[in-house]
Amino acid sequence: MKEQSVLVFTEEEEEFVNLLIKIGMRRPVANVLVFLANVEEATSREIERGTDLRQPEVSIAMNYMFERGWLKNRESKAMSKGRPVKIYTLAVPVQEIMTSIEKQKKDEANNQLALVKKMRNYL
Repeated sequence: MKEQSVLVFTEEEEEFVNLLIKIGMRRPVANVLVFLANVEEATSREIERGTDLRQPEVSIAMNYMFERGWLKNRESKAMSKGRPVKIYTLAVPVQEIMTSIEKQKKDEANNQLALVKKMRNYL
């Protein structure tokens, strides 16, 4: 057998994941985002191991991130025969992603407040 190291979250990274979840981000997306923010690049298998998520959860999280332009990938030849391996990296800096999330949350809050004001008109 060959030995392989697995990256795991620090307490600070766990706290970051929990904060993202508390503001409404799904757990798999938060885990993948924090994992990729702390590595240069990773395969989906490395992401699965490092985040302790199953393959379908990682795929759904990565699709969500691709849709928002947060993720990019490239292909690398596999060591043995078979399909090329996809390697993933963040397409934009984490600070930009946080700014995007902040804007989205502000818009959501403003929309909710507008609805409350509109409801007051009915009383």
